[in-house]
Amino acid sequence: MAGARIRAGKALKGPLTGLFGGSFNPAHGGHRRVSLFAMDALGLDEVWWLVSPGNVLKPVEGMAPLEARLASAQAMARRAPIRATAIERTLGTRFTVDTLRAIQRRYPKRRFVWIMGADNLAQFHRWKHWRQIARQMPIAVIARPGYDERAMTSPAMAWLRRWRQRPGQHVSGARRSAPALTLLRFDPDARSASAIRANDPDWAARSQTAGLRDAVTHRPISREKR
Repeated sequence: MAGARIRAGKALKGPLTGLFGGSFNPAHGGHRRVSLFAMDALGLDEVWWLVSPGNVLKPVEGMAPLEARLASAQAMARRAPIRATAIERTLGTRFTVDTLRAIQRRYPKRRFVWIMGADNLAQFHRWKHWRQIARQMPIAVIARPGYDERAMTSPAMAWLRRWRQRPGQHVSGARRSAPALTLLRFDPDARSASAIRANDPDWAARSQTAGLRDAVTHRPISREKR
């Protein structure tokens, strides 16, 4: 019923797209599963995985080249309404607030929802201009084991709480509907990129990156300089 109520408002303006950012170092089935869950819960048309050139809150050590991470994301997104993109490198943006603003300008006929895990909500107040991010587009937060309590008591949640949506409440994805916060309950998924790296430290070296193209911009992805 909730999904039907959300879908009913889609005629307002353009397709509704979820933006899910991360290192994808590498992408795995948990990313895919949570994205498909968010699509159904929010009535999204598709999800874009924003494969970050570099996360300012994560160490560079152990980070695979962008083309290897994008290749893993595209392979994991296959046969699903998910598009893996390195658009941040194309846009030349470093911080999420700048990336989201640039994407909205570049795709004015689309509506967007920013999707993040509870682990990110717990530290959201450390992000550059995080309140501006909340004002740019609605936010959906997906529960993640071990982070829910920290997320719910975080400085960002204290500010965002007044815009929390009730179950089934309309989320249009239009800028005029922000700030808006939707909390999604999701049963735990034990898969993690760090565990994959620990079990297979050479995964990136085997990545098939020849002829790789961005799934959103359709530009070829050149090998980044290390």
